[in-house]
Amino acid sequence: MKQAMVMAAVVGLMAASGVNAETGAKADPAKAQQIVNTVCVACHGADGNSPAPANPKLASQHPDYLNKQLANFKSGERKSAIMAGMAAMLSPEDMKNVAAYFGGQKQAPAAAKDKALVAQGEKIYRGGVAAMGVPACSGCHGPAGSGIPAMFPRLAGQHGDYIVAELIKFRNGERANDPGKMMQMVAMKMSDQDMKAVAEYITGLH
Repeated sequence: MKQAMVMAAVVGLMAASGVNAETGAKADPAKAQQIVNTVCVACHGADGNSPAPANPKLASQHPDYLNKQLANFKSGERKSAIMAGMAAMLSPEDMKNVAAYFGGQKQAPAAAKDKALVAQGEKIYRGGVAAMGVPACSGCHGPAGSGIPAMFPRLAGQHGDYIVAELIKFRNGERANDPGKMMQMVAMKMSDQDMKAVAEYITGLH
């Protein structure tokens, strides 16, 4: 038991410092530059601040989380015809470097537009929907939307359209690569209005 706890601590420290637990190699964001400029830029922007609401902002996202998503796209665990093709050409080292690159970029600030939706969304984000058994988003993603590295993504400032689209995928079972299928269970209890409201709140969260 003690040895297992020590190993877990070592792996955690390595992840926090950007070191790959399997290879012992540290991520090198500079090596990702060519990949970013030729593969990622069209949809996510050179600095990870996607100009298209349907494409997620990657800037300031947790590198461990981004690395996992790329690996899941490549393996097919997370479905996307576009991303599967992009990830197929990346090696594990490439993924690690790209994730570190975008994680080190500064996210451009965003603002919510619908005050009524924001008010409703804040209630859901901070307190959930008790009547439907929907837990507070802040429980996993944090009061400020900062998330938890590797497990739960940073949400603050993310495009609302993208948030809604992913929640619908979770609800429909089209996306199932979340830890313990937690987001699937949560999304199944949310109405379309709930999703739009919480997404609007998240967009302006910082």
